[in-house]
Amino acid sequence: MCVVILDSGGSSVKAGVVGPGPPRVITNAVVRSKGDKATYIGHELETKCIDHSALAYRLPIEKGYIVDWDAQKAVWDAVLSTQVLNVNPIASTLIMTEPYFNLPKIQETTDEFIFEEYEFRAAVKAPPAAFMPYTALFGYPGPECMVIVDSGFSFTHVVPLMDGRIVWEAVKRLDVGGKLLTNQLKELVSFRQWNMMDETYIMNHVKETCCFVSQDFKADLESCRLDNRKATIVQEYILPDLMKEKAGRVRRMDEIAVDTEQVLVMGNERFAVPEVIFRPDDIGLEQAGLADTVAASIALLPEDIQGMFWAHIGLIGGNTKFPGFRTRLLRELESVAPAGSDVVIYQSDEYVLPFLPSGLFLNGFSSILDAYYAAAAFAPALSSPDLTVTREEFLEEGSSAMRRKMRAAELDWQTSVETVEGDARGTYQESSTEESESEDGEDESSSGGVDVDEEEAEDEAEGGVKTTVVAHAWGSEEYFSTLSILG
Repeated sequence: MCVVILDSGGSSVKAGVVGPGPPRVITNAVVRSKGDKATYIGHELETKCIDHSALAYRLPIEKGYIVDWDAQKAVWDAVLSTQVLNVNPIASTLIMTEPYFNLPKIQETTDEFIFEEYEFRAAVKAPPAAFMPYTALFGYPGPECMVIVDSGFSFTHVVPLMDGRIVWEAVKRLDVGGKLLTNQLKELVSFRQWNMMDETYIMNHVKETCCFVSQDFKADLESCRLDNRKATIVQEYILPDLMKEKAGRVRRMDEIAVDTEQVLVMGNERFAVPEVIFRPDDIGLEQAGLADTVAASIALLPEDIQGMFWAHIGLIGGNTKFPGFRTRLLRELESVAPAGSDVVIYQSDEYVLPFLPSGLFLNGFSSILDAYYAAAAFAPALSSPDLTVTREEFLEEGSSAMRRKMRAAELDWQTSVETVEGDARGTYQESSTEESESEDGEDESSSGGVDVDEEEAEDEAEGGVKTTVVAHAWGSEEYFSTLSILG
C-alpha cells in the first residue's frame, strides 16, 4: 500500500511517500517573475526561475485558509505529477493535514478534490497537533496530557491534548506567523535602508538567516547602538546578484568588503522581528504574548491535571527554530506557571528516517517538516478502518463520511466539547488508578514516562519551578522499521 503524505501549508507544501526517500518541500504559490514574465507553479520556482527579484505571488491560502482553489489545484497537480512525487492516487492512501478550526465548506471542497478530482483510494485528514501523540517527541510511552505550540506561516496555535485527543475548547490562537514576521522585516528594512517591499523571496531568506530571539531585549538594543565594528549583534547581509544566485549570505567576520556589493546592515532588526511573537503589542496587535497564551490555554483544563500539561509542552512549526526561541519561552513560562510546577519543553532537533541503516539521525532539517513526520508516524494506524474514509464511502455518503469518522476519532474540531473533556478525563482517572497500584509505586505522570538525554541539566528556578529543555528524536529504530515495511 502506497501512503502519500500532504502537509499543505500557507507557505509551502511538504509532500512525500511513507518509506524510502525524503519529503519534498514545494512553494505553495503560483509565482510570476517580472524579469522574464514567466509563470512558475510550486517546485518550478526553485528549478526553473532564474531571476528571483520582484516576484509576484498568487497564494492559495490567506490567513490560514484556502481562498483560491484554482491556484491550490495547480500546486497540488504539480506535487502529484511525475516531476515531483510520481504517485498513482487511485492505488494510494492519503494522509493530509488541515488547518485548526477549518471551515466546513473548505473541508467539503477538499474532500471533493481528494476523492473526485484525484481519486485517492482512501484518506484521513486532521490538524498537525492531532498526529503528535503518534510521534516520539515526548518519548515512549508518550504522556497522556500534552500541549503543542504550533507556530507556522499564518498563525501560532496552542493546542492541548488529553489521551491523544485535542481539547478544542482550550485551543488558543495568536495572530502572529511567519508571513507577518517577514512583512514586518520588509517594512523595517525599507524604512531604514533599501526598499525591499517587493522582495519577499529575499527578505524571507534574510529572516531565516539572520533573526534570533533576544534573551534581554534592552541589553541587545543598547549593544546595537555601538559602532558596527564593536557591536557583535550587527551583521552584514550581502544581497544576491539575482542573475547569478537566488539568495544572499551573511558576510564573514574576516571577509573583505567589495565596493560593488549591496549590503543590508542587520542590527536590532535581527531580534526586533521575532520579538513580536512574545510581545504582539509592539506592533499594535492587541493580543497576549505566547507565554501568556500558553498559560491561558492550560488554565481552561481540569485543575487537578494541569501540572501534567506544564510538564509536556512540545514545539513544532518553522518559527520555533529561531535561535533562542525555546530558552526565551521557558523563562517566560516560569514566571506564569503555578509554584511547584515542572515546566518542560520538548523540541525535535533531529529525525529518524526509515531508509537509514540502524536508525541513524539526519540533523539540520527545518521544523517546517514537523507536521509531515508526525503524519508519517501516524501511518501504521491506517490499518484501522475507523480512521480512514474510502472512496466508496465518500461516493455513497459524501463529505459527511469524512466528518463522521473524524468526529468518532475526535480528530475534527466540531466534535462535542463535552465528549472530549468527559472521555479524556475519565481515561486519565482510570489510568491514574492503575498506576497507583503498580509495583514500584512511582507516579509516572510527573515524568510522562520519558527516557531521553537532556540537553541541559535541571535547575531550580525562582518560585520553585523546575525547568528542563529536552531535544528528542522523532522515533525509535524499531518503530520506523514498521513504517518502512508499511511503505
